[in-house]
Amino acid sequence: MDRFQAMLLFTRIVELSSFSRAADSLQLPRATASNIIRQLEARLGVRLLHRTTRQVSPTLDGSAYYERCRRLLADLDEAESSFDHSTVAPSGKLRVEMPGAFGRLMVLPALPAFCERYPGIELEISSSDRVIDLIQEGVDCALRGAELRDSTLVARRLAPLQQITCASRAYLDRYGVPRTLDDLAQHLAVNYQSPTTRRILDLEFIVDGQLRTVAMPSRLTVNLADAYVTACEAGFGLIQVPRYHVTAALAESRLVELLPEWQPPPLPLSVVYPQHRHLSPRLRVFVDWLIELFGTGP
Repeated sequence: MDRFQAMLLFTRIVELSSFSRAADSLQLPRATASNIIRQLEARLGVRLLHRTTRQVSPTLDGSAYYERCRRLLADLDEAESSFDHSTVAPSGKLRVEMPGAFGRLMVLPALPAFCERYPGIELEISSSDRVIDLIQEGVDCALRGAELRDSTLVARRLAPLQQITCASRAYLDRYGVPRTLDDLAQHLAVNYQSPTTRRILDLEFIVDGQLRTVAMPSRLTVNLADAYVTACEAGFGLIQVPRYHVTAALAESRLVELLPEWQPPPLPLSVVYPQHRHLSPRLRVFVDWLIELFGTGP
């Protein structure tokens, strides 16, 4: 039995809470993965995992062994990458998660330049508006546009995303144009519900350097960024979004910016990855490319 493979498989099972997902991530047959863990437990003389039909979790011995394996694998990865990144072109699969609209409008159009620079890297990009568990999902890094509260993640700040308040021309023709924040009491908003917390996000404005929150009546609630903008264009009410998401709609007068004197607070855009996961050469160059990309744009 290959000890390195056994340790890698074991840590992946603990992180994903699944034999099948761990085996798939390492491109191993499930029967092979089960056999490797049985041999590992026999060699150590302890039971490492609790197995049920729905979930796999470490025993007390398994938790202790996991921490040791994690540190050893991280040290090995760091030792190898300290040489590889300077002499060998980065290669391998890189799994990245990002909000759907942001990826579609901002990152994917620029990716050909990255792929041309690093042809050995295979990108696997998933898009979602929810905040995922990077370890559970087997993701190397994620792009997030919000203040970060997860202390288990390392974050590199990329840029502030300017936000605006807007509504459709048809809505404004029907309800009038709000000129002050007090006018908002006579208007409607499209509610955006966080797909992670299910909390409705009120409109926010910076007034004399202070944050002011405005709760507005609404006839429609959505939990997807693209649906949020589409509902606004359909005339359901006001929204607040990063400017990049509605640049085309503003240019084509499908949407109109409102209350420019009271801007919403910007969203801090960051790239995040688990703090115990060493920054591999392929992840390092991707993070550097993101910093370059957003350091040269608006």
